[in-house]
Amino acid sequence: MSRLPVEALEAEAMKLSPLERAELADRLWLSVHTREEVDAAWEAEVERRIRQIDAGEVECVPWEAVMTELHDRLR
Repeated sequence: MSRLPVEALEAEAMKLSPLERAELADRLWLSVHTREEVDAAWEAEVERRIRQIDAGEVECVPWEAVMTELHDRLR
């Protein structure tokens, strides 16, 4: 049984390095959304998160703690 075109492309893309996959993902995303849309979405998200921090709605976690937890999960 042959794979769907998207599955075949994904299989080939997974052969790329992480950096190359990130570049490909960025190019694909920008083929669907304009840079202005992406930048506006990120700006809105950053502003939303700053409001949550300022309002005390979320607890900030130090970068080192996040990385330690991720490393522990991946072991």
